[in-house]
Amino acid sequence: MRRPLFSSTCSAAVLAGAFGLAVVFAAQAQPQHSLRLVSETPVSGQGGAQPLQHYATVAPMSGQELRETAVDAYVYAYPLVLQEVTRRIATSAAGPGRAPINQWGHTNAFPSADTPHAAWPSQDMLYSNLWFDLTAEPLIVHLPDAGGRYYFAPIFDAWSDQFAVRGPRTTGGGEQVFALVGPEWRGALPNNIEIVRSPTATGWMSVRVQANGAKDIANVAQFQSGLSATPMSQSRYAAPPAPMGPSAAAGAGRAWMPTPLAQQPAAQQSQQPVWDTQTPAAEQVARMDANTFFTLYAESARVNPPHANDYPILDRLRRIGLDARGGVPFANLDPVVQRALAEAAPAAGERIREALTRAGTGYNGWRTVLRGIGTYGTDYTQRAAIAYAGLGANTIEDAIYPVALMDEEGELLDGRRDYVIHFRKDELPPVNAFWSINLYGPNHGYIPNQANRHSLGSRDPLTYNPDGSLTLYVSHDAPRESRRANWLPAPESGPFSLNMRLYWPKADALDGKWAPPLVRRD
Repeated sequence: MRRPLFSSTCSAAVLAGAFGLAVVFAAQAQPQHSLRLVSETPVSGQGGAQPLQHYATVAPMSGQELRETAVDAYVYAYPLVLQEVTRRIATSAAGPGRAPINQWGHTNAFPSADTPHAAWPSQDMLYSNLWFDLTAEPLIVHLPDAGGRYYFAPIFDAWSDQFAVRGPRTTGGGEQVFALVGPEWRGALPNNIEIVRSPTATGWMSVRVQANGAKDIANVAQFQSGLSATPMSQSRYAAPPAPMGPSAAAGAGRAWMPTPLAQQPAAQQSQQPVWDTQTPAAEQVARMDANTFFTLYAESARVNPPHANDYPILDRLRRIGLDARGGVPFANLDPVVQRALAEAAPAAGERIREALTRAGTGYNGWRTVLRGIGTYGTDYTQRAAIAYAGLGANTIEDAIYPVALMDEEGELLDGRRDYVIHFRKDELPPVNAFWSINLYGPNHGYIPNQANRHSLGSRDPLTYNPDGSLTLYVSHDAPRESRRANWLPAPESGPFSLNMRLYWPKADALDGKWAPPLVRRD
């Protein structure tokens, strides 16, 4: 049975759980969500650059239209800037899941109640990350035979859109070798080597591998050790480099030609002298003034072409001097435009905050995002909102993440009460892989408990009722012995949340015909 959500809006920070935010744990620590997405302090646009004798031409528009276009520019550029900063962190500092560019970085331990900055953690999966740069040449990527183990490996372009996914659901669980090539690469490979073309020169591949408890970590590590990414010139498929071609999305009749960031003129590079690898990416972007933000946008856009359906927004941005090819430094934009861009930040942040609160569909006290996640088309506000809440959010076909905050009475879940979650036999989570339920404290992380148990799911030795139904017990105090196998420990008092994860969900879950049952008081 399904009931509408008790409240039409939820905390934006809580909704991050519905996007599968735990994927970010593999690449960066995400700050608590203040929703101050960009600097709110207007600044001079000079930024130390030498002014030219004239400014970029601005097409006539009203003051209101200029303000709206400036806000649209921030929202459109935000995921590109955020992912570029995340890439710098993930490839420039040691840590779980981090490695230099074009190399795999692995996580080999589960987050615990003592893990700092682990918002919405999970003990379902271990992650391997490949931050790639294809400006010089393709990569030959190898995925080993999974041996029946479930995994999925979404590949994201520089704008945070998922453009491909490997794994049992799509390509099978056997050994795979494919060439990951940039948008302009033209060349020849043997017929048995599949070509996966990235829409952008840089991006991120994230392999998320099923792990069945701490004792299984060594087995996952063996799978991870079989992952490789080899520059084509160093592989057995080496061939002379092919010439680049024009981009279909560059527009204005000019060819888009990728230029590696390291080769760009110093005057066109970001004003940040040193890459900060300690401060979370979202916080770094929040601190940027308009000059830094749009300079970094221009840097990354020079390497990463826009999508083919971006013509309307690109035409609007060109009217104020912003070009996806990054031809005009921020300091040489019209001063009126510079001021509008600096003053647009608060409105952009508010638009993204509101998009977060509207995300997802609620039934039975659970909220699930079933639309507009992973791929976004021209919904740039949704893209920015989900990038902020959970960069690397996958499409729903691979996993969905219902979140519960309230019980059957419409009151917040509280450790002082005992609860039950009862699944009828025909109401069990419909999945092709597996499912779990995680419990999080008020800071959206695991909480210490006497059983050292933070989740339950279909891989655990649960006790089913004689009729095939399943009852889970959520409480601070341990229940009687017959219920212990189905017990999920809660805090002693105070609010908490539940996050269900359905991996490779079936059609009923994707279509919204199925919803988790109510969380009832025991």
